[in-house]
Amino acid sequence: MDDEGPHTEADFAHLGARERDLATFIEHLPDGAAMGYKALAAAHPRYGQQAVRTSLTRLTDAGHLRWVKEHLTVEGNSMRWVTRTYWSQEAKSPEEWREFVRARHGRDVTHTYRSGLARADEPEPGPGQEEPPTPPPADEPSAAHRTLAQLRAVDRRMALSEGECKQLEPSAAEWLARGASPQDITRALTEGLPSTVTNPGGLARTRLESKMPPKRQAPTQAPAQVRARITRAVMICPICEESETSVELVNGICVECCPREERLGYVPDTFLARPRRAPDAVRDDTVIDVTERVAELRRAAGLPAPRGDV
Repeated sequence: MDDEGPHTEADFAHLGARERDLATFIEHLPDGAAMGYKALAAAHPRYGQQAVRTSLTRLTDAGHLRWVKEHLTVEGNSMRWVTRTYWSQEAKSPEEWREFVRARHGRDVTHTYRSGLARADEPEPGPGQEEPPTPPPADEPSAAHRTLAQLRAVDRRMALSEGECKQLEPSAAEWLARGASPQDITRALTEGLPSTVTNPGGLARTRLESKMPPKRQAPTQAPAQVRARITRAVMICPICEESETSVELVNGICVECCPREERLGYVPDTFLARPRRAPDAVRDDTVIDVTERVAELRRAAGLPAPRGDV
């Protein structure tokens, strides 16, 4: 799951309409974005805080989100806890999330760490993993050599041989290293020439040495980054923020914040428009003789029949 492409409708087809909308919204957030329900509701154009909070709970239960509290040990023995919200485009099983969190232990996060939203599907490059620059082919001349060889095209009096180009190449390379451009070298070697140049190689050597630009001042070094490493990582409930070490988490949410009946879609009677019908309740289309029903109830209670009844 490390090389997932952009999401498709099929990725979130198992979610409800609001959860699909919020999943797409999170998918396009930048890394490090705040993931609290209040921050998301403030940024989302359609949903308020309660709707976002409910949908975040459902996305967590579905395996797309996990809140992880990571303990950092920073160089110098300072320590701190930081919470990250890991998003997975493809739903992960509880076992996969447990393995993911376990793998965070010992991770060097000096160069890549930031709090907030993070992608569980993307590997985090460590220091030294950048691809080294591709060196030029061995048979390709350097910029300094090309500059010297092209002098003949600018002024025929400075036509250098291949041997002279190779001898002067270190000096021209030093010009470039000090910040000069190939055009600076060309002007220094071709402007103000005598009418006749009998030794272009000697003249070029003299000018390269006498007009050498000053060395560039070394740039101010940025302070060295303080190394940081994750020494502990635990999942937490996104609602109460209790860790898995103190409460039982089911699909990333503690059982107190999201009881079993809520996960199954149960709605208490007090929130229904009308009471639930008992399994043996009379069907709506059954015709009841009210007079006969009352008589049955009176007889069952031992009451006499009303006057006029036979």
